[in-house]
Amino acid sequence: MLKKDVSPQQQTLANEVEAAATRIADSVIMSPLQVSERLSAATGSTVYLKREDLQMVRSYKIRGAFNFMLQLDETERARGVVCASAGNHAQGFARACKELGIQGTIFVPKTTPRQKIERVRHFGGDRVTIEISGSTYDDASALAHRYAERNDALLVSAFDDLRTIAGQGTVAVEIASQLEVAPDYIIVPVGGGGVISGIAAYAAQNLPSTTVIGAEPAGAASMIAALKAGRPVTLENIDPFADGTAVKRAGALTYDIVSDLDVDVRPVAEGAIATEMLDMYQVDGIIAEPSGAIASAAIGAPGTGKPITIEPGSTVVCLVSGGNNDISRYPEILERSLVHEGLKHYFIVDFPQEPGALRRFLNEILGPEDDIAMFEYVKRSDRETGPAFVGIELGYAEDLPNLLERMDASQIEIERVHQNSPMFRLFA
Repeated sequence: MLKKDVSPQQQTLANEVEAAATRIADSVIMSPLQVSERLSAATGSTVYLKREDLQMVRSYKIRGAFNFMLQLDETERARGVVCASAGNHAQGFARACKELGIQGTIFVPKTTPRQKIERVRHFGGDRVTIEISGSTYDDASALAHRYAERNDALLVSAFDDLRTIAGQGTVAVEIASQLEVAPDYIIVPVGGGGVISGIAAYAAQNLPSTTVIGAEPAGAASMIAALKAGRPVTLENIDPFADGTAVKRAGALTYDIVSDLDVDVRPVAEGAIATEMLDMYQVDGIIAEPSGAIASAAIGAPGTGKPITIEPGSTVVCLVSGGNNDISRYPEILERSLVHEGLKHYFIVDFPQEPGALRRFLNEILGPEDDIAMFEYVKRSDRETGPAFVGIELGYAEDLPNLLERMDASQIEIERVHQNSPMFRLFA
């Protein structure tokens, strides 16, 4: 983030972030700031994880929802409130509705994990009504806007309202109070842009030596697209894997803030996010949702090829934005990680329909550390050969060239299935 004079508007927002920290103090916890030994060793720096996954609703979204609704007067509360969410904002919204005695309606897309929807019901009780409709967050958002207009309800934006932005930005206030010296970097996941707008505005005024960098899922990089176009644009298609940050269009207010402050936002491959989720779970004992793992997935030492290069000796804070992950998603997470790491590959193998064909394939093609992870085959008696869809898991990614050489030398016809193939997406 290039340092520049803070405009009056950004100074006002920074002050609002500070005011929000006091306003919501009784409604949120000061989440821990923990050193990650794994990431510190990997980068040669001191890397802290800001554990917003430990909030009561397991994400930072509770901050914006409470800051918004605590400022409503009795007349506004009586009108009722509505929001759209992929799950995390909905939980903070639901808890605020129940605690403040406000009736609320929540629109969530059909892709929202069941675990998140059940938690919304738990936090909101009879104070909220859940409407499950649309394929993406943006679909749900459009429905929420229409509902607000027809029913004179107040729309509590997940990211594109100054009250929401200020509340979410209180993460930075806590970071400043928890560290004796300002960090060199704060790495923040980006979806609609609410939390990075609040953090960047606060840091520009109060932590001038700190660089704030955004990390956005590559398959839903709406803020990056907006910065490139000079205005918010709507992406035609997005990858919903990182559901908490998978939005087709960045916010108008958040784009203005991020753009004015020259915040750098980098894309992070979904496969890298999946790998980081597994590392956080298996090494650190942290259950992070995909969006919660984006920030730490983005960083690496010079020469590692990571989206965000961290100079050795730096102090870094990565925001673990949420921990609402459905356990049923772990097979998909493992699959994406293996493919990203180059450990899993798919092929169409045209087997001769004769005894011993599969045994020859195993003996001649597979290496000692390779394994068959998938085998889809239907025998047809009226043909000389029969195709099989075969998934092979390697012991080491660098073994792939040798595997391909053995396939080329084989008399069996074998075709590699690449990730951009519809066949790959059908089975993988």
